[in-house]
Amino acid sequence: MTDLTRQPAHVQLRALERREISSRELLDLHLDRIDASTINAVITRDDDAARQAAHTSDERRARGEASGVLDGLPLTIKDSFETAGLRTTSGAKELADHIPDQDADAVARLRCQGAVIMGKTNTPAYCQDLHTDNALFGPTLNPHDPARTVGGSSGGPAAAVAAHLTPADLGSDLAGSLRLPAHYCGVYGLRPTHGLVPARGHVPRPPGWLTSSDMVTPGPLARHPRDLDLLLTALTTPAPAEGSPWRVDLPTVSKGIDALRIAMWAEDPNCPVDHETAQALITLQKALIAAGALVRHTPGPVGFVDSTRLFEQLLHATATATTNDETADAELAAARQLQDQDSSPRAIWLRHRTQTHRSWLRANEERARLRSDWQRFFAEHDVLVTPAAPTAAIPAGSRTLAVGGQEQNFFDQTGWANLTSHIGLPSLVVPVSSTAQGLPIGIQIIGRPYSERVLLSVAERLTSLLCVSE
Repeated sequence: MTDLTRQPAHVQLRALERREISSRELLDLHLDRIDASTINAVITRDDDAARQAAHTSDERRARGEASGVLDGLPLTIKDSFETAGLRTTSGAKELADHIPDQDADAVARLRCQGAVIMGKTNTPAYCQDLHTDNALFGPTLNPHDPARTVGGSSGGPAAAVAAHLTPADLGSDLAGSLRLPAHYCGVYGLRPTHGLVPARGHVPRPPGWLTSSDMVTPGPLARHPRDLDLLLTALTTPAPAEGSPWRVDLPTVSKGIDALRIAMWAEDPNCPVDHETAQALITLQKALIAAGALVRHTPGPVGFVDSTRLFEQLLHATATATTNDETADAELAAARQLQDQDSSPRAIWLRHRTQTHRSWLRANEERARLRSDWQRFFAEHDVLVTPAAPTAAIPAGSRTLAVGGQEQNFFDQTGWANLTSHIGLPSLVVPVSSTAQGLPIGIQIIGRPYSERVLLSVAERLTSLLCVSE
C-alpha cells in the first residue's frame, strides 16, 4: 500500500472518503512519523485527544454523516494559535504552562470542518525572529539540510509539512513569517487577503485579547495547491459559535494559462537576488512563454524603498500594543533624546515605536494610497510574480545575509514578501526549483484582494509546467 503520509492532503482525504483507511489509522501513521523525526518541528502533542477526535470522525463517516471538507484529516497547528486543552506557548518561557480553554477562531473553523488536531509546531519566542529556535524547545532543523535555517516564524509548520509529518499546517504571517519558511522548506504557503481569516487567539497578542495586529494574517501551508484550496475553504467558513451571517465566495479563474496577463518583477537594486534565484525566475518565464502566456517585465507597481519604509513604520507601531507601561515610558524618553539628524536603525526604530496617533493616521493614509496603486496595476495584470526571497535557506543561526558575495541587511530575507505585508494582498509562495546543493527555491505570486483561488490555479499550472514534485 502507498505510504499515505507522503501523499498530499487531497489524496489523503480521498482515501478517507473511499474507506481505504480510517482517520484513526491515518493519524497513527503520522504520529509514527513524528516519533521517528529528528527535526524538532512538532513540539506539543495530546495523542489521546487526537485519537478520540479521529475515532469520532470515523463514527460519523460510518453513519454517513461525514461533515466538513477536512473530516478526519490529521493536521498540526503553529504554536502561536491557541488550542483548547492543548498547550500553547508561542515559544515563550512565560507561557510554558499555558493551556487555553478555547480555540483561536481559525483553529475553531478547522475543527468545525472535521480536522483532527494532532499537535503544535515550533516557532521563535512570540514569533519574533527569522530563525525558528527558542529556549523552551530548541531549534527546528531544515529537512533538506539540518545546517540550514527553516526561517521564521512559521518554521515549525513549514518543516513539518516538508518532512511529511503532517499533510498541512496553520501558520501565520506578519512580516513574511509564513512565506519565508515555505520558500526555505520547499512547500506551498498562502498568506490570504488580510481580514479574510480571523486572527483572534493568535499570540503574541496576550491570551484573552480580542484584537490582533492590523497586519498579522493566518494562512495554510501544504504540499500541493489543491490542499491550500481545501484549507482555504475551511478557514473562510465561519464556525457556528461566531454567529456570522456572511459566507465567502472567492472568485476562480476561467482563463487558460495562455490568456493570463502575467507581470514579472524579477529584480530590484534595493533587494538583490543571487544567481540561482535569478536563474529560477528566467526558467519560469521561459516555461510560461512556451505555454503561451503573456509575460511582461515590470519595475513594480510601487517604489521598493518607499513601500519598505512605510511597512517598517506600521510594523513597529502595531508591535507596541502589548508593551508594558515601564518599557513604553523608557522608549518615549529615549526617543526624546534623539538628535534630529540621527538616522541610525535604532533612532528610526524608536521614532516608529513612539510615533503619535497623528503620525500613524498619516501613515495609514499612505497605505491606502499604496493600495490604490496596486489596484490600478491589477486592472492591467492578473498576477504579479516576484522572488520569494533573495537566496535559498541561509545557514542556521546566521545573523547575516550574503547575496552574490555582498553582505545585505539580514532582514532583506523578507524584503520581497513585505511588499504586500502592510497592504494586505493575497500572496502565495510556490516551490519551482532547487539550488546545486538541493535547497528549494520558491517564487511569490501576488494578486488583487480576494484572488486567492486565482493564485492557486496559477500555482497548479506552474506545478505541471515545471514538473514540481509533491
